[in-house]
Amino acid sequence: MDIAKTREQLMLEIERVLDVVREGIRMHAGNVELVDVNVESGQVKVRLYGACVGCPLADLTLKAGIEDTLKMMVPEVTEVVAVR
Repeated sequence: MDIAKTREQLMLEIERVLDVVREGIRMHAGNVELVDVNVESGQVKVRLYGACVGCPLADLTLKAGIEDTLKMMVPEVTEVVAVR
Protein backbone atom coordinates (compact mmCIF):
# COMPACT_ATOMS: atom_id res chain seq x y z
CA MET A 1 0.00 0.00 0.00
CA ASP A 2 1.43 3.37 -1.07
CA ILE A 3 0.83 6.12 1.46
CA ALA A 4 1.23 9.63 0.10
CA LYS A 5 3.55 11.95 1.98
CA THR A 6 2.13 15.02 3.65
CA ARG A 7 3.24 18.44 2.47
CA GLU A 8 5.33 18.84 5.62
CA GLN A 9 7.07 15.48 5.13
CA LEU A 10 7.82 16.32 1.51
CA MET A 11 9.16 19.78 2.40
CA LEU A 12 11.42 18.26 5.05
CA GLU A 13 12.78 15.71 2.58
CA ILE A 14 13.37 18.43 -0.03
CA GLU A 15 15.14 20.65 2.55
CA ARG A 16 17.53 17.80 3.37
CA VAL A 17 18.49 17.49 -0.29
CA LEU A 18 18.75 21.26 -0.69
CA ASP A 19 21.16 21.37 2.26
CA VAL A 20 23.59 19.29 0.20
CA VAL A 21 22.98 21.32 -2.98
CA ARG A 22 23.51 24.56 -1.05
CA GLU A 23 27.09 23.60 -0.27
CA GLY A 24 28.02 23.87 -3.96
CA ILE A 25 25.93 26.98 -4.56
CA ARG A 26 27.48 28.75 -1.57
CA MET A 27 30.94 28.09 -2.99
CA HIS A 28 29.90 30.54 -5.72
CA ALA A 29 28.37 33.07 -3.27
CA GLY A 30 24.80 32.01 -4.00
CA ASN A 31 21.99 30.36 -2.08
CA VAL A 32 18.59 28.74 -2.58
CA GLU A 33 15.46 28.86 -0.42
CA LEU A 34 12.55 26.43 -0.54
CA VAL A 35 9.40 28.53 -0.99
CA ASP A 36 6.62 26.01 -1.58
CA VAL A 37 5.76 22.52 -2.73
CA ASN A 38 2.60 21.36 -4.48
CA VAL A 39 1.98 17.80 -3.31
CA GLU A 40 -0.51 17.05 -6.10
CA SER A 41 1.64 18.23 -9.04
CA GLY A 42 5.11 17.67 -7.57
CA GLN A 43 6.13 21.23 -8.45
CA VAL A 44 8.72 22.79 -6.15
CA LYS A 45 9.16 26.57 -5.92
CA VAL A 46 12.53 27.94 -4.88
CA ARG A 47 14.11 31.38 -4.64
CA LEU A 48 17.70 31.95 -5.68
CA TYR A 49 19.79 34.43 -3.68
CA GLY A 50 23.16 36.10 -3.69
CA ALA A 51 25.34 35.74 -6.75
CA CYS A 52 22.67 33.53 -8.38
CA VAL A 53 20.54 36.62 -8.97
CA GLY A 54 21.45 37.92 -12.40
CA CYS A 55 23.95 35.14 -13.05
CA PRO A 56 23.83 33.91 -16.67
CA LEU A 57 24.14 30.32 -15.38
CA ALA A 58 21.25 30.55 -12.90
CA ASP A 59 18.89 28.63 -15.20
CA LEU A 60 21.47 25.86 -15.57
CA THR A 61 21.90 25.73 -11.80
CA LEU A 62 18.13 25.58 -11.37
CA LYS A 63 17.44 22.83 -13.91
CA ALA A 64 20.63 20.76 -14.16
CA GLY A 65 21.66 21.19 -10.54
CA ILE A 66 18.69 21.66 -8.26
CA GLU A 67 15.87 20.09 -10.29
CA ASP A 68 17.81 17.03 -11.48
CA THR A 69 19.10 16.32 -7.98
CA LEU A 70 15.69 16.71 -6.38
CA LYS A 71 14.03 14.48 -8.98
CA MET A 72 16.65 11.80 -8.38
CA MET A 73 16.48 11.96 -4.57
CA VAL A 74 12.77 12.76 -4.06
CA PRO A 75 10.63 10.83 -6.59
CA GLU A 76 7.56 12.99 -5.93
CA VAL A 77 9.30 16.05 -7.43
CA THR A 78 8.34 16.64 -11.06
CA GLU A 79 9.56 20.20 -11.65
CA VAL A 80 11.47 23.00 -9.94
CA VAL A 81 10.66 26.63 -10.74
CA ALA A 82 12.27 29.83 -9.52
CA VAL A 83 10.15 32.59 -8.00
CA ARG A 84 11.11 36.09 -6.98
